[in-house]
Amino acid sequence: MNRNLDQLKNNLIVSCQALPQEPLHSSFIMGRMALAAKEGGAVGIRANTKEDIVEIQKNVDLPIIGIVKRDYENCDVYITPTMKEIDELMEVKPEIIALDATSSLRPNGVTLDEFYKEIREKYPNQKLMADCSTVEEAVHADKLGFDYIGTTLVGYTKQSENSRIEENDFEILREIISKVSNKVIAEGNIDTPQKAKRVLELGSYSVVVGSIITRPQNITKRFTNAIDNLR
Repeated sequence: MNRNLDQLKNNLIVSCQALPQEPLHSSFIMGRMALAAKEGGAVGIRANTKEDIVEIQKNVDLPIIGIVKRDYENCDVYITPTMKEIDELMEVKPEIIALDATSSLRPNGVTLDEFYKEIREKYPNQKLMADCSTVEEAVHADKLGFDYIGTTLVGYTKQSENSRIEENDFEILREIISKVSNKVIAEGNIDTPQKAKRVLELGSYSVVVGSIITRPQNITKRFTNAIDNLR
């Protein structure tokens, strides 16, 4: 079933992910988390691994941005880094596949340009999202032809370690929006309803919110940190 991607415009996508070391790591739980997100008004889901996606597809009829996070030795890229992960995702056919679109090399020294060409040759009709960390990477991904440009990795790479997506009223996001032609999805450290609203006001196509909705251990930590000095 190919779900309508137009509904993502000016709307909320919820990232439902839990890594193996996290308390909620379970495809069943992610399926229920996605259902809760839908009941709250989310119009799309971002999910990690084909197993979680299969379970989420059983629970909701929303478009899915699929990824596979996998570590490779001596490689900084871990979001859908090789064709192995692309092939896994294509088994469950998420509407969009997201991948690291930074300047970092993929395993075996593969560049983004080489990887993008390989994906397009094998799966020419699959919608792709570029997870970027700098304005330059976003512009490059846009020129390559990614369908969606994401700010997912701002602040999480060596080339962006001193950056934060929300600084100076989302200055990086605003610059990306002004310089690319494809749809921009705001993602990363958008942890209040006010920030989510603001990135849409600035021209983002849609907004992804994750940890502040779906990682209760992180949410709890915000509260305990706030009251630490009272003990």
